[in-house]
Amino acid sequence: MPEGDTVWHTAAVLRERLVGRTLTRCDVRVPRYATVDLTGESVDEVLSRGKHLFIRVGPASIHSHLKMDGSWRVADRPVRVDHRARIVLEAGAVRAVGVDLGVLEILDRDRDDEAVAHLGPDLLGADWDPARAAANLMARPDRPLAEALLDQRVLAGVGNVYSNELCFVSGLAPTAPVSAVADPRRLVSRAREMLWLNRFRWNRCTTGDTRAGRQLWVYGRAGQPCRRCGTPVGYDGTGERVTYWCASCQRDMR
Repeated sequence: MPEGDTVWHTAAVLRERLVGRTLTRCDVRVPRYATVDLTGESVDEVLSRGKHLFIRVGPASIHSHLKMDGSWRVADRPVRVDHRARIVLEAGAVRAVGVDLGVLEILDRDRDDEAVAHLGPDLLGADWDPARAAANLMARPDRPLAEALLDQRVLAGVGNVYSNELCFVSGLAPTAPVSAVADPRRLVSRAREMLWLNRFRWNRCTTGDTRAGRQLWVYGRAGQPCRRCGTPVGYDGTGERVTYWCASCQRDMR
């Protein structure tokens, strides 16, 4: 599941392989932008902002969002291209394919920041500001904590995995109100630390133990014993987002 660290890592790979190169192929497979051809233009920048990714090419900016299932596949040709491809970029021997992208649009490069102007501080960005993020988090004190952490207007980069893990390490259930957070700045700083430590990994780890099956506290562990107390991990899949928690280690506070 792509989250801010995955997008940051993806941008780093694209940056290494494409920046400074001239596109020899640009095939956009979204009807609205099907006539856009950036062949012959140089790739100047690749950057991430929360869960958004921008490839700046000549006068344009290729803006993508992975949503739930999207990815960018980058390698020396050939990289498989099938019906799921939304865009194919080539620069000599390098091919980058955007697969199952939730959002793909071609923007005016000088105004591409408007697409992310609504976002809160980026956990992995130069604009990271823990004080502002903490204030955003506490702006609606009655809101469920997991919901607030997932709101990209509060802070940009947390997805469902980190939301569940952050609730666990805070000792609060996902349904607990934001007002129950004793130290908001510490919580948002912990969020930043989690993403920062995982920014070069495809398989994220929040427990400090990178061995297979030991990387996460509660996410994806329904019915398994809590790593701290042994209580079976709870699970709720009825909402828009699935939640996991330990009923002994995490307080509900409602």
